[in-house]
Amino acid sequence: MIIMKQYYLGIDTSNYTTSVAIIDEKEKLIYENRKLLEVKKGERGLRQSDALFQHVLTIPALFENISKYIDCRHIKKVSASSRPRPVEGSYMPVFSVGVSFGKTLAHVLNCPYVEFSHQENHIKAAEWSIGESLGERFIAVHTSGGTTEILGVEKKHGRGYHIQILGGTKDISAGQLIDRIGVKLGLNFPAGKYLDGMAEAAEENDFSLPVSVKGSHINFSGPETMAARSIEKHMDAGKVAKAVFQCISVSLEKAVAHTCAMTGLKQVLMIGGVASSTYLRKHLNKSLRKKNIQIYFGDAKYCTDHAIGTALLGLENNL
Repeated sequence: MIIMKQYYLGIDTSNYTTSVAIIDEKEKLIYENRKLLEVKKGERGLRQSDALFQHVLTIPALFENISKYIDCRHIKKVSASSRPRPVEGSYMPVFSVGVSFGKTLAHVLNCPYVEFSHQENHIKAAEWSIGESLGERFIAVHTSGGTTEILGVEKKHGRGYHIQILGGTKDISAGQLIDRIGVKLGLNFPAGKYLDGMAEAAEENDFSLPVSVKGSHINFSGPETMAARSIEKHMDAGKVAKAVFQCISVSLEKAVAHTCAMTGLKQVLMIGGVASSTYLRKHLNKSLRKKNIQIYFGDAKYCTDHAIGTALLGLENNL
């Protein structure tokens, strides 16, 4: 008896990336494609309307070669990221492209369609990429261009996650700090990988940015102002880059340690684009493990935006 393969397709159209992924019934990644949206040199981001338009133009190309990898008749479910967070009122126009395309595909393929959030997508993919299942409840730290949140996460088995915000930034996100300073230094947007490389290459020095942490909450606007002024005074770019990542790393260390102490949870999963930083990984792995906190980083290539977690959640929803 021949057992036909079953496939689960995920779509995510976030602020800066159009993504498609397909997994099989054994959680094996079969196909993955994504495209970073174009941001003009010197700009610090995209308007939602511009990002949405780029998604509409981009998404068909991501499906061009899928038939080389699978028989599309065996797609069992289509999933899409429909909103930033799994809470009522969470909304961003860009996700409507993935939702519309996903619903259309499901109708054509005559298969079920289900929606999850962009944040759940990140959590599920990170847990999958570390190769082990975390406990029923754990801490997730979502650090990206638009978000820096410390989250209490509880598994809902087949229905995503129950997520509660326990802390994070009260002004700009870690990703915004990185991108704003990176662009001011003349780097392309998003600036994370470039600034991270500069921070890693820079020698140790005595220049630092202030760390502002109260309990589980962080402020990054002060460090941004000081870093910007330092650039205007022609400080070495490497020194500024290292100071930015040192500030972010120490701030997260303090806020996460406080959250773990308050909740009693000791497992911490790092998600989002900033979590791909080599500097951040080295610092937090060393500092938090000294505090007996188990910290997990997913594969760096799955920290930035993708649709893998959305596809995985579609499979889990089917079990």
